[in-house]
Amino acid sequence: MSGKVKVTQIASAIRRPAYQGRTLVGLGLNKMHRSKVLEDTPAVRGMIATVQHLVKVEPAE
Repeated sequence: MSGKVKVTQIASAIRRPAYQGRTLVGLGLNKMHRSKVLEDTPAVRGMIATVQHLVKVEPAE
């Protein structure tokens, strides 16, 4: 894997387990509809998988 991915938070971490909120912060997200462009690494993919129901993932241009 190489390149970048755009991760956008589409759901709130309120009423979710604390580790999911901490994972969002680790991805650089903490408010709804914020986006970050991140390196597409196995570590980032693992974090995305943990909160896949709270984020939208797209390839970055």
